Amino acid sequence: MFDNKTILITGGTGSFGHRFIKHLLDNYTPKKLIVYSRDELKQFEMQQKFNNDCMRYFLGDVRDKERLIAAMRDVDFVVHAAALKQVPAAEYNPNECIKTNINGAQNVIAAAIENNVSKVIALSTDKAANPVNLYGATKLASDKLFVAGNNISGAKGTRFAVVRYGNVVGSRGSVVPYFQKLLSEGNSVLPVTHPEMTRFWITLEEGVKFVESSFARMHGGEIFVPKIPSVQILDLVEAMSGKREFEIIGIRPGEKLHEIMVPEEVAHHTLEFDKHYVITPAITFFDKNINYEKNAVGEKGVPVPEKFEYHSGKNPDFLNVDQLKALN
Repeated sequence: MFDNKTILITGGTGSFGHRFIKHLLDNYTPKKLIVYSRDELKQFEMQQKFNNDCMRYFLGDVRDKERLIAAMRDVDFVVHAAALKQVPAAEYNPNECIKTNINGAQNVIAAAIENNVSKVIALSTDKAANPVNLYGATKLASDKLFVAGNNISGAKGTRFAVVRYGNVVGSRGSVVPYFQKLLSEGNSVLPVTHPEMTRFWITLEEGVKFVESSFARMHGGEIFVPKIPSVQILDLVEAMSGKREFEIIGIRPGEKLHEIMVPEEVAHHTLEFDKHYVITPAITFFDKNINYEKNAVGEKGVPVPEKFEYHSGKNPDFLNVDQLKALN
């Protein structure tokens, strides 16, 4: 699907961008791979690792629509990974989070339509479902913008979809590298916000492959949610430190005890497939005949039960301590 195509990744110097680009280079022969991000040092460091002839590095911010329009010229596919993601930082800097996560989303949509990009997938988060923090609220707004973008682009224009998943193992700023740092410094007791906390858990490689498959599956307007396991925070503590010693530091500003990826309120327009869920658009598109129960690769989904909820604390699939050890 990506052979001889041009792909642009916003926020491309992040954890996802690194792994996604490696996956594309290992499995396809793209015409161009464009990394679009605002940090020149991270781009310089990335160029030392990925210097293939197809690689391009564009300095720019998603807040800058004109720069995005220029960067997306002749682009076939876009992955929108750029975001301000730290929950406490967003609580203290709401205006900055809104400028990047909401205004930036609008700019990506406008630039993609302007350049007649074929398909765009925006990365979302479990925090966008029933959000209680500003980061989640901005990503919910972003999700809504990308879904509605299909109406703006018209019947033959750019198709937009969203991929929503949980905590990414080992991504920058996540709990695993933080715990690793504390343990390497000789700390024997790890800080825990709440002993009953649960989170959805996905590896970077799984996230990359799910985004790849969603490009093939999408009609436009879907929110794709993978079926992934949950983890108990105390199981993670034991897996990483070898014991269950912890210090309770309290839930941080804007933090949830559990996460949800499919809220009960959207169950009436959610479909279950073999390995994922699809939240279908709540609005009617230009094409009223799109059959979301059969995706673009022929897989068939069924409506979820009434009052269904995909909840990290009620997930039937939890990783145990040994399984977590295997991931670290």
